[in-house]
Formats: sequence, structure tokens, C-alpha cells
Amino acid sequence: MKTVIMAGGQGTRISELFPDIPKPLIPICGKPVLEWEICNLRDQGFKDFVFTVSHMADKIKNYFGDGSKFGVHIEYFVEETPLGNAGALFKIHNLDDDFLLLNADSVFDVDFNRFVAFHKSHHGLVSLFTHPNSHPYDSGLIIADDNKSVLQWLTKEDKRPEFYKNRVNAGLHVISPKALALSGIDASLIGKEIDGKVYKVDLDRQILKPLCGSDNVFCYDSPEYVKDMGTPDRFNQVKKDFEAGLISAKNLSNKQKAVFLDRDGTINKYVGFLRNIDDFDLLPGVAEAIKKINESGYLAIVVTNQPVVARGEVSVDELTQIHNKMETLLGKAGAYLDAIYYCPHHPDKGFEGEIKELKIDCCCRKPKPGLLLKAALDFNIDLKNSFMVGDSESDIKAGHNAGCNSVMIGNNKKCDQDKTYGSLLDFVINCLDKNVNRS
Repeated sequence: MKTVIMAGGQGTRISELFPDIPKPLIPICGKPVLEWEICNLRDQGFKDFVFTVSHMADKIKNYFGDGSKFGVHIEYFVEETPLGNAGALFKIHNLDDDFLLLNADSVFDVDFNRFVAFHKSHHGLVSLFTHPNSHPYDSGLIIADDNKSVLQWLTKEDKRPEFYKNRVNAGLHVISPKALALSGIDASLIGKEIDGKVYKVDLDRQILKPLCGSDNVFCYDSPEYVKDMGTPDRFNQVKKDFEAGLISAKNLSNKQKAVFLDRDGTINKYVGFLRNIDDFDLLPGVAEAIKKINESGYLAIVVTNQPVVARGEVSVDELTQIHNKMETLLGKAGAYLDAIYYCPHHPDKGFEGEIKELKIDCCCRKPKPGLLLKAALDFNIDLKNSFMVGDSESDIKAGHNAGCNSVMIGNNKKCDQDKTYGSLLDFVINCLDKNVNRS
């Protein structure tokens, strides 16, 4: 599969740190960011590259040449006039099959073979690499159905719902040439002056966003590390993450560590069966605690029993909205969840309004370990080095049954064989942080 890397941007925001270096050559720990990208892809079998270049193009071409010294093949498309971030795609003549499309100023360590396998299995025209981030309130949001088919793409200027899932486009794509053809863009006009302006093509707004809602675009959710280093602050954060080993550790080909979190009584105030979204409120310190989990390199994954679905008291859509509220509130505080797993079942039958097909003795209702085992399979999690944190015996037993370290939280709660902390933040500060520092 060919990989197209957009390397033509001027990098105006980060130029104060590197005024004489094009963005792709900005060094991270002694090596240009684009070289890290190439090596990551090469080691996974992706060796055929096209760079679209414009600003300081000669410096990029002189450094990378034909790619042979890096064990790859590189061709260049030089934009004499900037064509937008997708105009070059209509001018490159050998994009006959699906291709990877990446940005040259992103730092990532991603299992691309897993990403491509997802794309092929869903038979779409475009697959977006999506993830949660610490600032969804000012990021473009991707809204998808249960099959990961993208329904809406909300750009920064679009009105968004009050509560939403923290799912953001990370700027990595697998694209079929058919997606370009469906855009209706006349390639002969690209780069020409029309009404006093050079005609450019915007990838998101003109090609990808119009395809949403047609089962042509799918989102590949992953917690792997992808970060734009286009500003001084982000560059410095990327540098710190690289030096700490967080970037490579997040690649899903490596075993992950997770903090599994119960929901009611652990993240939000316990109100019994939570049926009304207005009754959902984060507990004090929870956002700070989850932000620290995010920064630690552990995945933050919610595993929760929701028998209210089987009881017919909360619909799946209503539960989704409650979880969207949870993600929105956390996002506003700079924290995020990597995934949410819930059990909708309940074993007891014979109640008015119940959903009969959900009244079963399942393998996912805690204290059974099904939710944790499913997450472990999805994210390649090392359970013995992970934690299950909750406020009930069923949480503790679920952790044991999955092979995790179990932690009870809550004032005046005791668990003879496991550690007990007053709150989630108390656990993170006094246990998880120390565990991270030892590793």
C-alpha cells in the first residue's frame, strides 16, 4: 500500500522555535519528525511513499533523497503553488489503489496493519483514525453508529450537541481513490486562479465530510499515540512524551496497562439506579484523577453494569446520552476515557416493562469478568499489571476473576484482601503514581 505524506505546510505557529527548518525536519530527540514516521511505517512493511512538498521543498528532498538510505522508496510531488491540503491528491497519477494519507507534522506510533485490516473489513471508501483527546470542545468531532459508520463530521465551526462522545479525527486516513472521484472536484481547475483566488482543495470539508452518513466513511477508534506538534507547547509536550517512552508504549502491538473504572459511585455520585441524565454528576476530584491516568500511560476504561436497560427503564440511546455527558464533562476538564463497556443484562425475570431478550445470565455482568476480558482483547491489555477500581464487592471480584489488581474506594469501606482508598483521586496519587514511578 502506498503512503502519501502531506509535507508542504509552512508551520507558521512553530516557526518561532525553528524559523529555518521546514516542519518535517524539526528534530525530536535528534531525528527529524518525518524520519520517525518513515521508520515506523517501514518497520511495519510500508515502504512506498509519496511526499507532497512546497515550503522549503529542497531541504526535504535533499535530506530524504529517493529514500534508499532509509530502506524505502520516495517520490515527490512539488506544489509550486499551494493547492490546499488535498489538491495534490488529484494531481498524483499513480494513486490507483487504497492508500494511507498522513500529516508530516504529527508524531505517532501506530499499528498500521491493524488500522488497514479494519479498513478492509468494513469495505468503506475512507477509514479515519479517531481517538479521544484532552480538548474535544475545540476539536472536530466524529459521530458514528455502533458499526463505526460515520454519521456526522462536526468541524470547529459547526454547532454541536450539548453532550457528545469524545471522538476526534487524528489526521491519519486510509482512502480509496473512489472517494476523490465522488467529490466531484474538477482536477483541471486546481491551482488555477478563479475570481481572483487560487482554487485549492480542503480534505475535510470538500472530500471527507460530504461522504459521511452514506456508509462510506468509518472510524477506527484507538488509544494509540498521535499528536500534532505544530505549536511550541505541543512540541515540548511531544518531546517529553518521547523521552518518557510513552509514544512507543501506546502502540497496540505492545501490551497495554489499564485502569478499569466502575461508573456509579466511582466516577459519578451514586443515586441508586441512575435513570435520568440530570442526576449524573461527577464526584469531586474524578476529572483530575482521570487526567492523571491519561498522563500516566495507563488506559482509562469504564466497565459498568447497567441493568436499567434490561429493566426497560433506560433505553440504549438514553444510556448513550448519559455516557456522552460523562465524556463531555471530563473533556471540559482536560480528561478523557479510552473506552466504555457496559453490561445491559439482568438475570431476574418477570417485571413489567422489561426487555425479555436482555433478561439472561450473561458472562459480562460483574462480578463476572466479561467486560474486562473484552477490553483486554480489543486493546491488547496485560491484565495482571492493570487495576480494577470500584466501590462494591462485585467490582473487586470482577477484577480478581479477570486477573487484575483490585482496589476498593469509598470512605468507610473495607476490603480485607485488597487495597482501599477514600476516592479515585486518592488511589491515583497514593498508588498509581507510585507504581508508574517504579516502572
